[in-house]
Amino acid sequence: MSGLQRVALIVTIIGAINWGLIGFFSFDLVAAIFGGQAAAFSRVIYAVVGLAGLYSLSILFTPNEELEESPEPERQ
Repeated sequence: MSGLQRVALIVTIIGAINWGLIGFFSFDLVAAIFGGQAAAFSRVIYAVVGLAGLYSLSILFTPNEELEESPEPERQ
């Protein structure tokens, strides 16, 4: 898995946690940290999470063989 894929997954997970907080507790962590939903930086964060989610779709359609690293053969 490439570094970009890992970053996209991390950002997507953070976005999912934020949506979970919104759904369960009506608390938007991004808005609370960055000054409300309408604040420019909050909108940038929402956009980055959305783009990361779209990029993460590529991981869904990547064959398992490309994602798994082959283990190093043991040396004796």
